[in-house]
Amino acid sequence: MTRRRLRPDEIELWQQIARSTDPLHKRGRHRSDPPQKQARAEPQAKADPAPVQPFTLGQAAPARHATQPMPQPTGKWLEAQPKRMDSKAYTRLKRGKLAPEARIDLHGLTLDEAHPRLISFILRGQSRGLRLVLVITGKGRREDPYEPMPDRRGVLKRQVPLWLGQAPVAQAVLQIAPAHIRHGGEGAYYVYLKKRR
Repeated sequence: MTRRRLRPDEIELWQQIARSTDPLHKRGRHRSDPPQKQARAEPQAKADPAPVQPFTLGQAAPARHATQPMPQPTGKWLEAQPKRMDSKAYTRLKRGKLAPEARIDLHGLTLDEAHPRLISFILRGQSRGLRLVLVITGKGRREDPYEPMPDRRGVLKRQVPLWLGQAPVAQAVLQIAPAHIRHGGEGAYYVYLKKRR
């Protein structure tokens, strides 16, 4: 096997690498220089690292509130929504004085079954000229304090108002309100529809 001579750029690269390394053993250092003799470079003095400034853990983190706000129940969330219908009619609605013209019972259905039925019911109701319809969702199963795993309860009760605020039925809905006790109470919603144009 023939040994070839290193080119000048290879020699320069080798010198840079050799300067950046420390020997494993001070005595009996093996010669690892390339075959050509080179001048030894002066070792550079290491710069002192900058002193660490005092700090406390988490000082750069954004400030948090001591308590997290509790999520509102759906009924309170709906009551906080702006009133888009006549205030006199809304008061009569809340007191159960207005009778729903149609109703749909969704409780016991899965989300996949209930969603298309609700959409169809609302759009058909508006096309027939109905103004007030009742959507029965059910209250959901009661919480069991001894259950080992938390379980989502009343999924339809929470989901129906969200569906009514989304396309394609949002353009048909004027107001959503929890039903009076005579029409289902916490397990149902009044949906006041816009007039058909």
